[in-house]
Amino acid sequence: VLELRSRLLVTPCSEQISASTQRDGQIEAFESAGATVLANACGPCIGQWKREDIEGDEQNTIVTSFNRNFPGRNDANRNTLAFIGSPELVVATAFAGEMGFDPRSDAIATQSGEFRFSAPTGAELPANGFDVGDEGFIAPPEDGSDVDVIVSPESDRLQRLTPFNTWDGNDYTFMSVLIKTQGKTTTDHISPAGSWLRFRGHLENISGNLFSGGVNAFTDDTGTTLNLISGLADEPISEVARSYKDAGIRWVAVGDENYGEGSSREHASMEIRWSGGYVVIARSFARIAETNLKKQGILALTFSDPAHYDLVGQLDRLSILGLADFAPGQPLTLRIDHEDGSSNEVSVNHSYTDEQITWFQAGSALNKIAASQ
Repeated sequence: VLELRSRLLVTPCSEQISASTQRDGQIEAFESAGATVLANACGPCIGQWKREDIEGDEQNTIVTSFNRNFPGRNDANRNTLAFIGSPELVVATAFAGEMGFDPRSDAIATQSGEFRFSAPTGAELPANGFDVGDEGFIAPPEDGSDVDVIVSPESDRLQRLTPFNTWDGNDYTFMSVLIKTQGKTTTDHISPAGSWLRFRGHLENISGNLFSGGVNAFTDDTGTTLNLISGLADEPISEVARSYKDAGIRWVAVGDENYGEGSSREHASMEIRWSGGYVVIARSFARIAETNLKKQGILALTFSDPAHYDLVGQLDRLSILGLADFAPGQPLTLRIDHEDGSSNEVSVNHSYTDEQITWFQAGSALNKIAASQ
């Protein structure tokens, strides 16, 4: 009898797949083999699970077919070593119980002798088609004008969204630098998942993780920055952002190459906007992250010369000039006022369309949609 030698977790990728595999027996096959079939959700891909097999930040290894393995991605533990493999290889490794196992050539010792895997085969699509998987769907009323969604003001998991402010028609001037990140700044660095996911319906609370994984280019520290109000040099970035917001100080975040790579996590942009951020300037953006910033009414800009990233100092004040003439294909001007009284003016590029510029002017894409109803 072949038995699992490691914990095997299986996540259906959609309600449709979950219902179809339940109907066709694949779920039963996994469970009878000792696997745990999780709910249809992002699951361990973004730390949406409860690990009970390790304690604290203990170093450990997981083998996963999820295609993202940034440090801390799967369980908020940066000491978890995550190796990516195909679903077939992940299952074979779970039965073998060792990383060096090669299912193409190696055997597993069992009480009844050696077991060898055969190359997997299967149908590309279900023979009976897909089950719709709409068991939990409740159709909305034809007229929703009388529907009132009640959210308790005491809830720490749900919070009504307050529309973001519209553009005031002026240039953004003398903004503070909240953080300049260096190196990889993924959505997991900007807005980690894991234990924070319980707040995903409460923007104020989840904003407590803002840039907690970001590496400060000025100090090489992670998750902390200088607070110009208190003078403390190593306060949590999210707390500094809130103090600036409360004091009416507009702030900018500066990023490195491919800022925002990873998932489509919209909280990584929403938190910046909620916390008082107005502009993100980077050497380059990951495509979805750039669009998400635009949707929240945040200026997403790139240095026309990536070397201009190095001009930005911790105590500098930044201004974005030319917003009255904001137009597709036309660069804006970044003025950097340095602590010593000197300044630089450089061009910054953007990829805004005419429609996306209206999002900025309205304060967000959602504001624009609401105004058109």
